[in-house]
Amino acid sequence: MDWRVLIAINSGPLAVHAANVGMELARSLKAELAFVHVIGEPSEIGADGGVSEEEAIRTAKDDGKDLIAAIRQRAPEQAALEFMPIGRPSIEIVKAAKEWPANLIVIGSHGRGGIQRVVLGSVAESVMRNAPCPVMVVKAEE
Repeated sequence: MDWRVLIAINSGPLAVHAANVGMELARSLKAELAFVHVIGEPSEIGADGGVSEEEAIRTAKDDGKDLIAAIRQRAPEQAALEFMPIGRPSIEIVKAAKEWPANLIVIGSHGRGGIQRVVLGSVAESVMRNAPCPVMVVKAEE
């Protein structure tokens, strides 16, 4: 079986740690690799603050490309696809995993529990509940 590893990333240091773990795993499995970076809805990325929706999306996509490029430099020998959908992260990560199709999703999580998780929501938890494949949750380095 040819493995496909989908790594969910954002601009936080936890996502970089999760990407490193995912890239190492993909290298070990000789797996195909893809990154998914979800761009928030225009209202979430500043389109309502005097910037047009198109400009806000263009800026967010440019930032996403820079982020993926920085992460890819850590493993330049690995070819990887890139997905940058617009929407809710948990939904778009699951959608990318179905459409590609991935055998494993790697995602970072702060490991918050209790009331923090209820109030803030958890992208990793939602992905785990809805993913079409196993999900590896990488906790923050301590």
